[in-house]
Amino acid sequence: MISRYGIFCKVIETGSFTKTADIIGYSQSAVSQTIKSLEQELSTTLVNRGKDGITLTRDGEQYFPYLHSIYSAELNLNRKHSEMQGLKNSTIRIGTFITVSRFLLPEPMMEFKKKYPEVKFELQQGSYDSIERGILDGNIDFGFVNPDAVTKLETRPLVRQRLQAVLPKNHPLANEKEVTLAQLAQGPIILPDEGEYNLLLRAFQQEQLTPNIEYKVYDDYSIISMVEQGLGISAFYDILLAKVKPDLEIREIRERPERTLSLAWHNWDTMPLAARKFIDYIGNSIISS
Repeated sequence: MISRYGIFCKVIETGSFTKTADIIGYSQSAVSQTIKSLEQELSTTLVNRGKDGITLTRDGEQYFPYLHSIYSAELNLNRKHSEMQGLKNSTIRIGTFITVSRFLLPEPMMEFKKKYPEVKFELQQGSYDSIERGILDGNIDFGFVNPDAVTKLETRPLVRQRLQAVLPKNHPLANEKEVTLAQLAQGPIILPDEGEYNLLLRAFQQEQLTPNIEYKVYDDYSIISMVEQGLGISAFYDILLAKVKPDLEIREIRERPERTLSLAWHNWDTMPLAARKFIDYIGNSIISS
């Protein structure tokens, strides 16, 4: 819908109320009334209405550059709005960790790029606490977290994930159908580094157990390799173990420690449009999968 500033500029461009009305699909009287309304707002006469057409008055000549500038800004705003609906030149900055980057994000990113090909992604690996800091500092648009580990963010749950024990081949606990936290606590444990909030450690604490931790490692694949070499035992989320299928013994943990993998952000209304659209897309794709 064209504004009165746009109508005014069109009238000056065409030199005619009638021609302008034909171009914008208004009646001639509606165009005339729009110009009169603008003149009343500015307390002056902007155009001469004569047999030879419409021309600017002296005051109109003074006002025209400013009114045209407003109209140009409106056009640029409309163009930018259209671009944003198509998410041109947008970068979505996501705080994530290895299992999400490798197993949950690639397919949604690929499908989202088909719809919005000019969108770019920036993935920042970290722990729950570093992801929270990045979001609060404005360096990350949103991130994947355990909602129990963050306090200052809005969260949206995605999926429940449970920890499973991973053991070397021929480990004594491999003879069990499932293992207990008390058995795992004997170690030696290779602890996945989740930052300040660690689900496995919390599970041990709830059972009042002191685990025998010999290694603390951030990279999941390094831990898998270490377990395969017999350096210790560990526990991973079921999503990783279902995808990787390592040459290890995998057992359920009787106490069933779980997390709710969630999306987190600071302020939905001020988050970039591209990030908001991708959050909705992620939620729909994971729920339907």
